[in-house]
Amino acid sequence: MAMETLTFGAVLARFGHALSDPTRARVLLALREAPSYPSDLAELLGVSRQSLSNHLTCLRGCGLVVTVPEGRRARYELADPRLAHALTDLMSVVLAVDPEYCAGLGANSAECC
Repeated sequence: MAMETLTFGAVLARFGHALSDPTRARVLLALREAPSYPSDLAELLGVSRQSLSNHLTCLRGCGLVVTVPEGRRARYELADPRLAHALTDLMSVVLAVDPEYCAGLGANSAECC
């Protein structure tokens, strides 16, 4: 499989894509706390294993999470420890939002403008 290394804008775009979905964002936040197994993540987040598998595949494809084989199981963790720091920093940001331009963007929405 061909892999490529991304920097700057491409990394931010992938990070933004990952965070644009509430479930993927919650997966990243859970993995920020500690590595985890898919079945445990699915239970923690209250989603089906199939749904979680799809989100983990997306996050892995974006280069944000990696699998660590453990016997017959695979544990997931953030691909780079700096992602945990970035997520923590993002959680402390306070935004003043203009509802005229982001009227459709609520706590559970991933659409804007």
